[in-house]
Amino acid sequence: MSSGGRPLKAPHRRGPQGPRPIERSAVYVYRLGAWILGSLPVPIARWIVAFMLQLSFFIVPSKRRSVHLNFAHVTGKSPSSLEVRRRSLGAYRSYARYVVELMRLPLMTDDAAEALVDTSNLLPLEAHWKETRRGIILTTPHIGNLEGVARGIARHGWPIAAVADDTSFPELFDHLTRQRETWGVRMIPWRNLRELYRILRRGEILALVIDWGYKADDVPVRLFGTWTTLPAGPAVLAARTGAEIVNVAIRRTADGRAYQIAYGEPMLVHSTEPAEIARATQAIADALEATIAAAPEQWYSFKPQWPETEAERAELAERAALERSGVDAALGAPAEGLATG
Repeated sequence: MSSGGRPLKAPHRRGPQGPRPIERSAVYVYRLGAWILGSLPVPIARWIVAFMLQLSFFIVPSKRRSVHLNFAHVTGKSPSSLEVRRRSLGAYRSYARYVVELMRLPLMTDDAAEALVDTSNLLPLEAHWKETRRGIILTTPHIGNLEGVARGIARHGWPIAAVADDTSFPELFDHLTRQRETWGVRMIPWRNLRELYRILRRGEILALVIDWGYKADDVPVRLFGTWTTLPAGPAVLAARTGAEIVNVAIRRTADGRAYQIAYGEPMLVHSTEPAEIARATQAIADALEATIAAAPEQWYSFKPQWPETEAERAELAERAALERSGVDAALGAPAEGLATG
């Protein structure tokens, strides 16, 4: 299924699958990690995970370089600047807190899990959803505790599903699927496009994480003043099903004990024409930028989010200029702001 020549693809594409014994062992490793982190006091568990993650940051140069480049775009500073290094390490600390919470989430009572995320400000959105009876696509980056928020939303009685990758570790995917279903959250393999459409046409809720990294054939968008790409999937799904897109921001509270949710106005995508897909995807990019800018150190996406070479940047800027000129022509507006960044 496609729109404007862009097929709906996996949010992140994997290489060949590993040997089956390694895949099967992932479930046992995950369960062991969850048991250990669940048994330790939270500060100690968090320190252990933070130490291991930051150690990997220092010993894996490619990962460190990608994170530095991402935060260089966010801050407008050199990748070698102290501010970029500080933001990068802060992101790993935020990720460590999330990992500990994720591992301990199955051990929490419903009341304790609900206290982790304040979902009270979702009530106006709930009223809107019940009134319109449209499906909702929740788009969000890697910020906050996505599983905790999904569990909190499901506690409201909302039918919510999340798209996940089932290709690399299918046994672990099955384990996590069963676990999350006890919370009222369905996990849908990304290849099951028919089910994604069914969910939205039934007027249910689908959560999509959008910052899986730069891919040259996705939709060109401006993000922090520079061209990159985001997947067409959210806009195409919305256009084909009549669902609304709601951009969600999840941020840790000042005391660090819980998360707050903010969201934008629901957005309709009126067609699968390239101009409309580009408009909607740029709106998602604008919301993504605002979410990251408000709390950069809480953003823990460690894949390259922008093209890394001059050749890639030049090629993307040229393609963006051509596509955006077509969009502007369709909208009756002149093309502007096509600097390569």
